[in-house]
Amino acid sequence: MNDIPIIYENSEIIIINKPQGLACQGGQNIAHPLDKELPFKLGYPIYLVHRLDQETSGLLIVAKSAKAASKWTSLIGQKSVKKEYDALCIGVPEKPEGTFKSSIVDHGVKKDALTFYKVKKSWNMDSYILSHIHLTLGTGRMHQIRIHLAKAGYPIAGDDKYGNFKANKELKKLCGIKRLKLISSRLTIPVDGKEMTFELPVEFGLDA
Repeated sequence: MNDIPIIYENSEIIIINKPQGLACQGGQNIAHPLDKELPFKLGYPIYLVHRLDQETSGLLIVAKSAKAASKWTSLIGQKSVKKEYDALCIGVPEKPEGTFKSSIVDHGVKKDALTFYKVKKSWNMDSYILSHIHLTLGTGRMHQIRIHLAKAGYPIAGDDKYGNFKANKELKKLCGIKRLKLISSRLTIPVDGKEMTFELPVEFGLDA
């Protein structure tokens, strides 16, 4: 069973730190998804409010009831919940901060998508330049961050779906990058009329 750290809990929701490699829901070849593992640990059912890709780790909201799940899904849709991420990318944007605006096909429908970025740090790694980029979602399309970074020419290291496959293979040998380097690192939520922020430390394990 996966260890699933609980970061925060109230009467409606639980915020967890989802481990990398843990799928949110079951499916083919997925034996221990979050929606089965966490209820086993807690002793009662949980309801997914939003999702993270299997290879994305970090902060995730789940609800304790269907009613609470509906409420918090609506809050996310209304942008009352702020979701921020950190990624290790191949290449460095020319501008230290900016916006990705290209549209994305989400569940078969082309939709506008908005991601704000800020470059935190960069490294020279043999023939590659890697960068630590902080990202804030303006919209919540499927695989939005991964697609936006790949389209812009700064794919996430270890992304074998949208990324640079040749670079991923070489970086695995150079610095041991084996999996997607994307973390749901910061969540800001409304609780009792105030904003509460939860943040995970981000360390990609590379020297400057």
